[in-house]
Amino acid sequence: MNKGKEAFHNNLYALRLMWQICPGQVWHKAVTRFLGYFEWLFYSAFFMRFVIKALETEQEFSAIMIFIGATVAVFAGISFYYSYVNGMVIPVTSIIVNRELSKKLFRKARNVELSCYEDHEFYNKYTLAMEKADERLIETVDVIWGIVFGVTASVAAFLFLFEVDKYAVLFVGFPVLGNFCFNKVLGKIDFERNKDMVPYNRRIAYVNRVMYMTDYAKEIRLTNAFALMRRNYREAVQGLMQCAHKYTKKGMIFHWLRVIFTFSFIFEGLLIYGAYRALVSHTISLAELSVITSMMVSTTWILIGFTESLMKGFKNGLFVWNLRTFLEYEEAIPEDYEGEDPGKEIQSIAFHNVSFCYKDKQVLHNLSFEIRGGKTYALVGHNGAGKSTIIKLLMRFYDPTEGEIFCNGRNIKEYNLQKYRALFATAFQDCRIFSLSVLENVLMQKEEEGDRERVEEALRLAGVYDKVMSLPKGMDTVLTKEFSEDGEVLSGGQYQKIGVARAFVRQCPIKIFDEPSSALDPISEYQLFDNMLKSSKEKTVLFISHRLSSVQNADWVFMLENGTVQEEGTHYMLMKRQGIYADMYKKQAENYLAVSSTEIDKGIFACVSSLQAMERHGYNYEKGVK
Repeated sequence: MNKGKEAFHNNLYALRLMWQICPGQVWHKAVTRFLGYFEWLFYSAFFMRFVIKALETEQEFSAIMIFIGATVAVFAGISFYYSYVNGMVIPVTSIIVNRELSKKLFRKARNVELSCYEDHEFYNKYTLAMEKADERLIETVDVIWGIVFGVTASVAAFLFLFEVDKYAVLFVGFPVLGNFCFNKVLGKIDFERNKDMVPYNRRIAYVNRVMYMTDYAKEIRLTNAFALMRRNYREAVQGLMQCAHKYTKKGMIFHWLRVIFTFSFIFEGLLIYGAYRALVSHTISLAELSVITSMMVSTTWILIGFTESLMKGFKNGLFVWNLRTFLEYEEAIPEDYEGEDPGKEIQSIAFHNVSFCYKDKQVLHNLSFEIRGGKTYALVGHNGAGKSTIIKLLMRFYDPTEGEIFCNGRNIKEYNLQKYRALFATAFQDCRIFSLSVLENVLMQKEEEGDRERVEEALRLAGVYDKVMSLPKGMDTVLTKEFSEDGEVLSGGQYQKIGVARAFVRQCPIKIFDEPSSALDPISEYQLFDNMLKSSKEKTVLFISHRLSSVQNADWVFMLENGTVQEEGTHYMLMKRQGIYADMYKKQAENYLAVSSTEIDKGIFACVSSLQAMERHGYNYEKGVK
């Protein structure tokens, strides 16, 4: 599809979208554009000709005044309509457009899969689609009507001028050439310049954002990060300057040619031509000269308005393309997927030969394991072993590259996604706190009867209840100072506890904790895991932890390495095996305890000897566990 045809389809899409959102504004934009061109044509083609001819033919003064009075009344009515549209209709309908378009964009943003936000190109399209989307959509519709009525008015102006003087229409070719040819080249230059400036503008926007965000304030004040940011800012500005200089000479030449052809040749040229015919050859009257002059001005501005609308239509085509691409994107894992109802219980979850690649890098390889309902499971391993990826696949943020994941014996792809995810209560180590009350941050939904008691219990289990109740408004205290001067800012560990409380408050058959204690001290960590296990005795619990001291009470442990399960069993079984898990546990113990590796080995040896003695008496660790 060529660029012209693509721009046409994109602008047509914008018109349809605007009609769905707010048909009233579409109508008013069309009417105002029509009346704008009508005024130009009426004044030059009808009003001036009537008045001059009436004076030449010595018509009655009263007839002339009636015509002028009627014209004034019509134009006063048009002016009142303009005031009504600009003062009332546009402000109100613009709010409606903003609301409805934002709904569509937010709904789509929530429905696309998580990987889209990690895709550089897709994220760029999303940000470009969101940036002043309502204003640009309104402008696009206005431009479309400018093109539609502009071409009609241009043809009409050409015919009227031809009627007055068939040779005068030749001068119309100059603004056509100036606007269609040179303005088109200027549009291409402008597009290429803006495209080259995008990476530099993004760097500048990043620096501007970082400099006033609370998250970066401490580091900027305690380090030389400001100097680094300033260097990046200067380099980006220098890049913008280079882009500007690159296109300056070419742009200046074509801009000069556009002005000469659009204004000078038709204004001065047609005026000289008319003056010659009126004063030298005496082939037209002064009255006809005034009509030609008036038509010249009107025709020029009509053509300029039309061609500017046309050029804007091509430019806006890029914005509409980004908007259209985003809204028409077909989700690989749509959030609103309608599938089978998974029920309310989880008997089993199984990974069968699951592999997953992220941007051509294999994260999981031929992974297989099973989780049964009512037990506590731990995923452990070094950074990059694939633990968090397993959670993301289980929650269907991604789908496996190979293999299948089953819940209650059925592939999770068969289930209604929202109902399936409702089976899980999750707490992530990188949870985000919203500028909402503590209560709303825990519930993550509108408050209902009985919710306050459940939130209190969740905050107690998470170990942050006393801190919350010491705040000025207790659970109703707004967190962060984003929108409220009375907002409270808590520590990273306290925020993490509130994130963990989200998992405690939800009544779900399985609870997932992804590094829930990464920002906590050892005592808080112990209390958190103790509460986690006590409160979930009849639930299925799956948690990730780097600290193996918190894993000892899990019913079953999966030790991951290089994207697959290397070892599995109870804590004592894995210690007995003296493999990767035992080695990792021993090294962590060396760091936490003031003992030597020899002393730890003696302790492990004593533990293993006791286990072996118990085995000789018939004790089975695997029975009823896995």
